[in-house]
Amino acid sequence: MIALPTVALEALRQHRAKQAEVKLLLGGRYDDHDLVCTQADGSPWWSSGFDRAFRRAKKQAGIDVRFHDLRHTHATQLLRAGVHPKVVSERLGHASIGITLDIYSHVLPSMQEEAADRIDVSLRQALAT
Repeated sequence: MIALPTVALEALRQHRAKQAEVKLLLGGRYDDHDLVCTQADGSPWWSSGFDRAFRRAKKQAGIDVRFHDLRHTHATQLLRAGVHPKVVSERLGHASIGITLDIYSHVLPSMQEEAADRIDVSLRQALAT
């Protein structure tokens, strides 16, 4: 399990409320599998349907990314925001933190400069006393 940001939880709650309305409207014709992403009648999406929806959304947004790129962007942004690599590793489901650090090491150079700046402040404070 991973923690979700509030904005995602709010969107999921809204989505669930809409699903409940459709379920009431369709009654016994609603194919309930207790899924988040479903076809209009509640039945599971085929992967090809999801792919089509993702391509359509990309086109509307004017972006050219693969679905997997979203995962990569998420990890990169977390590391840049200073989230501990162990937490990022857990969110990605990596077996070890080493895998995460190997894949996302390109984020680390700017983090190295930040680390040097932070230790500089600490050393200057220590030397001033």
